[in-house]
Amino acid sequence: QVQLVESGGGLVQAGGSLRLSCVASGSIFSIATMGWYRQAPGKQRELVAVITSGGSTNYADSVKGRFTISRDNAKNTAYLEMTSLKPEDTAVYYCNLGVAFGNYWGQGTQVTVSS
Repeated sequence: QVQLVESGGGLVQAGGSLRLSCVASGSIFSIATMGWYRQAPGKQRELVAVITSGGSTNYADSVKGRFTISRDNAKNTAYLEMTSLKPEDTAVYYCNLGVAFGNYWGQGTQVTVSS
């Protein structure tokens, strides 16, 4: 069983920065694709960024140039560095671990950006 624990959310003013972390249990982290998703009130969950086991990355157009996803396989941890935050980035951010046999989700961390 894989468990994901996110941290790093909080309240920040527009233009500020936050770094989210996602620590995974187990031994499959290095072969997994890691993703960050977010869900704002009344909206569907959307993909923010993804990083493959080989380090390839992809971003939603709305965060390109502002957010950076990375991973440290030695620490079983994925990161989302968020800069130039906007009020529309306000959401619960979820970490996802994907492998051939399944997907796993964290409990989410709240990010609130004030104007």
